[in-house]
Amino acid sequence: MLPKRVKIVEVGVRDGLQNEFQWVSTEVKLQLISKLVDSGLSVIETTSFVSPRWTPQMADHTEIVQQLPKNSGVSFPVLTPNIKGFENAIAAGAKEVAIFASASESFSQKNINCSISESIERFEPIFDRAKSLNIKVRGYLSCVLGCPFEGEVALEKVAELAALLYQSGSYEISLGDTIGVGTPKRTQQMIEAVSQVVPREHLAVHFHDTYGQALVNVYAALHSGIATVDTSVSALGGCPYAPGASGNVATEDVVYMLQGLDIETGVSLDKLVEAGDFINHYLGRPSQSRAANALLAKRAIKN
Repeated sequence: MLPKRVKIVEVGVRDGLQNEFQWVSTEVKLQLISKLVDSGLSVIETTSFVSPRWTPQMADHTEIVQQLPKNSGVSFPVLTPNIKGFENAIAAGAKEVAIFASASESFSQKNINCSISESIERFEPIFDRAKSLNIKVRGYLSCVLGCPFEGEVALEKVAELAALLYQSGSYEISLGDTIGVGTPKRTQQMIEAVSQVVPREHLAVHFHDTYGQALVNVYAALHSGIATVDTSVSALGGCPYAPGASGNVATEDVVYMLQGLDIETGVSLDKLVEAGDFINHYLGRPSQSRAANALLAKRAIKN
């Protein structure tokens, strides 16, 4: 049975823009966030408190958090890979954070320069501090359907790590097909395995579209009882460690599909398309969202 309502977690401003070589100014990022807020999105991940040496695009994290819209009713989580990043985020005014682990040992070493067990140890003080401050923590788990270095990842390992993140204090676990190799059948098998140890209402899915499977994987996840989906406006993003990996599934495409299924999102597709058009004009390229391109073309004909 499909859910009646789906929560969209917009990750384009962080997960999408962090992969851009072209510098995106703080002003433009804040304008994009404002437009996404106007579209009705309830969760917008805004930045990452990592070292500018590793992710130059996120160097303005403090300025971003300090200038976020106030009293909008929108959650603005930020990524904090370690306790230093967490403390800096809280000092800047962040009210929710996210942490990042991998289901693949090789990917963990390449991406965050430590083993899976070491990454979990890094998060322990974050969970302790967050609990004392009443700060919500969201957990990301990457490579749940495949790794660029190891190939297929054991579902038992995915379930084990998802359970660990949940038991540690993550209120929600985002299951990420980081390199976009998943298929609907494998997606449902993975969700079934994880849901044995983490309640489905605390699970989200995060798909990349490398093989053109992201939208059908979202559909498969919905049929598996998942009601929270990570998306990226205009399919911004990619994965630097996965050759050929494309961006996250486009927010516009997912919202269009959900509308066709009579599933509520609270999001205006027209305003979402405008937000995507804004950032694409700045980046100087067309949208990677098929729904957005079709709607923009239709609008151009009418005008």
